[in-house]
Amino acid sequence: MSSEIAIKVDNLSKCYQIYETPRDRLKQFVLPRLRRLAGRPQKMHYREFWALKGVSFEVKKGETIGIIGRNGGGKSTLLQMICGTLSPTSGYVATYGRIAALLELGSGFNPEFTGRENVYMNAAVLGLTAAEIDSRFDEIVAFADIGEFIEQPVKTYSSGMMVRLAFAVIAHVDADVLVIDEALAVGDAFFTQKCMRFLRIFMKTGTVLFVSHDTSSVKSFCNRVIWLEKGQVLQEGEPKEVCELYLEAFYEVRQGKSSSTRLKNFENTGFSIAIKDQRSDFINSSNLRNDLRVFRFDPAADSFGKGGAEVVDVCLLDGDEQKLAWIVGGEKVNLRVTVHAYQDLDSPIIGFFVKDRLGQALFGDNTFISYLERPVCCLEGGFIQSDFVFYMPLLPAGDYSITVAIANGTQQEHEQHHWIHDAIIFRSESSSVVTGLVGIPMLDVKMKNL
Repeated sequence: MSSEIAIKVDNLSKCYQIYETPRDRLKQFVLPRLRRLAGRPQKMHYREFWALKGVSFEVKKGETIGIIGRNGGGKSTLLQMICGTLSPTSGYVATYGRIAALLELGSGFNPEFTGRENVYMNAAVLGLTAAEIDSRFDEIVAFADIGEFIEQPVKTYSSGMMVRLAFAVIAHVDADVLVIDEALAVGDAFFTQKCMRFLRIFMKTGTVLFVSHDTSSVKSFCNRVIWLEKGQVLQEGEPKEVCELYLEAFYEVRQGKSSSTRLKNFENTGFSIAIKDQRSDFINSSNLRNDLRVFRFDPAADSFGKGGAEVVDVCLLDGDEQKLAWIVGGEKVNLRVTVHAYQDLDSPIIGFFVKDRLGQALFGDNTFISYLERPVCCLEGGFIQSDFVFYMPLLPAGDYSITVAIANGTQQEHEQHHWIHDAIIFRSESSSVVTGLVGIPMLDVKMKNL
């Protein structure tokens, strides 16, 4: 089994003793011994808090596993026990290969030591010999890119500099397993992109445990996701499915239980328009033309929300307001979202995301900024419609979806009434895009001899 498994967690639990006062801690230390000597029943002076309870899973070599959950759900406790810095109350963890971890900011650093001294100390803890550290030191310093600060005490570093140095070390210790806990949320965009490039290369052969509140990153990177809630595994499975359930739970916590999607006969709402095939408007001069096949709006797609309003139609239109069954990448389109209000909406916000097959948001927008000074109110029983006109990017071949939502409030504080996943599915049948998530039409491309 160890030849295929990188991490095995079996019925893992961690219990902490919570004392109300320091006096209770002293009582617990002294009195149970006296009671045992007197043959009297024990009395506990603490309450138990189970940070983790009965968690079991396996991580195969080469997998990238995302771990999500609210603060206090047990994520950091789990990672610390996997890394061996915390002992379990019961159960066990078995790991195979060298583990390198980037946990709490600056953990493992001695603030009085210089950056150089901390590099040698951390790399030695991770199993490198002094000669190996000597040979890689210049590469580590170059990766961290903190300049002369490498000779300064770590206590003088900013949070971003600490992350740079910590990540630079774990990137050069030939680890078999990387454990990363939210650390990449700190630091500038250039360094984050450098880390992402390293991670993508590492993921081809190595194993990664990736903890993040950014579900887009989790869906982009991970093969599987584990959702921890109150110290237990609440869901485990495909990233897209688990992250969508997590998002629904997030809104339920903020605004109460969501209503179920109410299905209606949309053929009689008056919003149905004859579909036009746009392909006839273009000359089929190349098999690389970015033909996007659009499927009809699915009112039964997975959704959640308070139910004060409902998305009743989503469609893509051309300039003549004809529904499109096909789109050519690079052309102007109109995404129209129609909503039925079941209560008064004083500040409605309609928005959308275009997502790839992994559920990663490629682009999107909403109406908040455009109508910040002049909200379009909608009374109970009324309908409200939003149009988003944009040039459809060139998309690599594959499946895509559009998620739409109606909320009421502000960008920061709002009540989510209806969020519908994968309202429209569309498929890029062919494309000239060979790299990147999307492509854009070039205004001009030139080349000449000088």
